[in-house]
Amino acid sequence: MGAFMGVTGSVPAQLGAVQVPPIDYAAIAPVLVILAAACLAILVEAFLPRHQRWSVQVGLSLVAIVVAGVALAVFARSAGTGVTTLSDSLAIDPPTLFLWGTLLALGLGSVLLIADRSVEPGGAFVAEAAPAEGPGTMSRAAASAAGMRTEVFPLALFSLGGMMVFCAANDLLTMFIALEVLSLPLYLMCGLAKRRRLLSQESAVKYFLLGAFASAFFLYGLALLYGYAGSVKLQAIADATAGSERSDTLLFAGLGLLLVGLLFKASVGPFHTWTPDVYQGAPTSVTGFMAACTKVAAFGGILRVLQVAFEASSWEWRGVVWTIAVVSMVIGVVLGLTQRDIKRMIAYSSVAHAGFMLLGALALSDRGLAATLFYLLAYGFTTIAVFGVISLVRRSDGEATHLSDWAGLAKRSPLVAWVFTFLLLALAGIPMTSGFVGKFVVFEAALTDGMAPLVVVALVASAVAAFFYLRVIVLMHFQEPAADGPTVSVPGAFTTAAITLGVVVTLLLGVLPTLALDWANVGGFVS
Repeated sequence: MGAFMGVTGSVPAQLGAVQVPPIDYAAIAPVLVILAAACLAILVEAFLPRHQRWSVQVGLSLVAIVVAGVALAVFARSAGTGVTTLSDSLAIDPPTLFLWGTLLALGLGSVLLIADRSVEPGGAFVAEAAPAEGPGTMSRAAASAAGMRTEVFPLALFSLGGMMVFCAANDLLTMFIALEVLSLPLYLMCGLAKRRRLLSQESAVKYFLLGAFASAFFLYGLALLYGYAGSVKLQAIADATAGSERSDTLLFAGLGLLLVGLLFKASVGPFHTWTPDVYQGAPTSVTGFMAACTKVAAFGGILRVLQVAFEASSWEWRGVVWTIAVVSMVIGVVLGLTQRDIKRMIAYSSVAHAGFMLLGALALSDRGLAATLFYLLAYGFTTIAVFGVISLVRRSDGEATHLSDWAGLAKRSPLVAWVFTFLLLALAGIPMTSGFVGKFVVFEAALTDGMAPLVVVALVASAVAAFFYLRVIVLMHFQEPAADGPTVSVPGAFTTAAITLGVVVTLLLGVLPTLALDWANVGGFVS
């Protein structure tokens, strides 16, 4: 008994020696709010009657994003140059705050877009009186019949929380865990479409299998870098690369494998093979969420890894990433020209845009960082609005995504056609839009850093890419609609709000970009 007491008596003393890492709850409050709301949304899905879930889930998601945004704004006012917390596993610095703000704003737009498409036939929302119908339109209830179910909301919140952690991760292990948290819900969300169930589930399986391979590459690269530096922290890897006599084989093999996982998630060619199939098969509102928010999270991780951990060794790997940027732009514009499905065309457009964004990441300077952050903000809002408009054009068997279905759309619904025209011009980089300013600042940062040949390639790719955007514009405005062509559904209030938000931000960032540029140009990463 005495021996037993002696053993148990030593346990508190041993536990007392454990140092609990300090936690800056104010710094991580936005992430905590989103993840707590996701957990609460799971309980709502489990215990509330089916007819009550939609309104509660939508309200909970929107309130959580707004509250997280308020917490972010409060912390940003007193953040200074940034802090690290949770044993330095998270770095909440100015770029992180910009990325978090961008993700929350895009998450808000995505939830609005998902809300009108998440209604089940016969549900409470569908039972409401539909708005007055005009020629070439169909009722809100009919448009909603192809929607998803309410479990999409907790999945979206979990994915959004994972994206926020991914942007702030200051060590590779935390980054890997965040990568899985953001990816697993997306795999499920891609398979939730009802009308084209087989295509949707096929896209989910493809995304899951290829994502698992990419995660394995990331994890193997992490292991090699741990073997090289003896740590998974980004600053420790940077210190090892700056003054180490260890074998460079582990360093560059680990970096190569790590970049495969990151570039896959960012849809950078040639690691883009999942993108067109998943964009086409997933529900359009989910595609908008994935295309906008995942791009922000992935490039946030790429920027942090390259600038914090591997800047000292940039001479060795920079040429490889140059080549990847060129390949991504060429694949995006050449294969985009051959597409007859509008969602696949936007998918290849995203591959080209990923190549443009790599120019800013390659600059490895505060100017390149700020340019890339602005580009992510501009591209995200335009993309959400684009997929919002695509979700409105429908046939009796679902969405009308074949290009021939868009012929004469301006005669059926002039407002929708002109809104879509403006958004396509923004993606093409036409002046007075956010796309033009985004490309301008990225190309300018690359030129300043001595990458003139890469900028020339990007300019040529931009000119070629403008053709497949203009092709859709010509179809909508200068061709006659087919007699049995698609109809334009009456958008719900949430879809209208999401599209309006995207269009207004696209216009404002094109006409008055100074505020966003100043916000993006507030400093570099903290490690």
